[in-house]
Amino acid sequence: MASHSKPLYMLELPTQLISGPVISQNFSDPDILVTANGTYAFATNSGSVNIQVATSPDGGSTWELLSGVDALPNVGSWATNGSTWAPDVIDRGDGTFVMYYAAHSPSQNTHCVGAATSTVPTGPYTPQSAPIACQTAGGGAIDPAGFQDTNGTRYIVYKVDGSSLGGGGPCGNANGAYATPIMLQAMAADALTPVGAPVQILDRGTYDGPLIEAPVLILHEGTYVLSFSSNCYNTDLYDISYATAPSVSGPYTKAAAPLLVTGDYNLTAPGGATSRPDGNFMVFHATVNSNPLTRYMYTATVTWNWQRTERLMGCM
Repeated sequence: MASHSKPLYMLELPTQLISGPVISQNFSDPDILVTANGTYAFATNSGSVNIQVATSPDGGSTWELLSGVDALPNVGSWATNGSTWAPDVIDRGDGTFVMYYAAHSPSQNTHCVGAATSTVPTGPYTPQSAPIACQTAGGGAIDPAGFQDTNGTRYIVYKVDGSSLGGGGPCGNANGAYATPIMLQAMAADALTPVGAPVQILDRGTYDGPLIEAPVLILHEGTYVLSFSSNCYNTDLYDISYATAPSVSGPYTKAAAPLLVTGDYNLTAPGGATSRPDGNFMVFHATVNSNPLTRYMYTATVTWNWQRTERLMGCM
């Protein structure tokens, strides 16, 4: 295949600006929300709490987990408690906050992506009566994240959970039989109603193992940057990777190497990262105990370097 030269952002994490753990309790798949009145983090269910909440008084340097507080005590009539994953909260700009999340749907026997609203960042959030996406035939829909483009159009990105269909290995799909694509779904101005059909913007490659997941989309100085995690969340191969594109629907080109892998900064299995919309600060989790699986939250300041790099098209 022919080589292709394309200007891409190269992301770096200065050693001294990796902090943590900043929450020393199980707080996986963290999301960060910055408002005029405070900074908040949300995470996957733990114990009897469907969606965990933490607050920061200083923009993300120090954090307090709101023990026992459940931002989503009611997961919706379409879902069941106990398996509520990877929340993402956006400020709609009209006094309403929208939470996207994945929960198990008994009727579909898969996880689906849903939405809930609140006038207070910490909730409680009120769920919509039906999910946004299920992708039942593909294994379900998980890991949603919201994005608003410069023209005002709202989107969510999410993963089709093909690895839930089987295939062996520590997290499914070891035989590579199932697709695990990242989808882009346009949304109405209310950030709750899907518009049109979703489009695939990325799927796994040679070095991604059985899956990619945990997508988050931002726009940085005219370039769309899609962060994601590769490989199995419950192994040391889990990572934080990213891809860039000139338009929201792609094509997305994966970076030559992940942003964070096991061993970097003494971390194990970093993943589930969410950036602030400006891309200069992110939260993520890393494994501190494999049995039972326990993941603490860390933070990082990101440095952006604009470089012209050679890519072998189709190799990643």
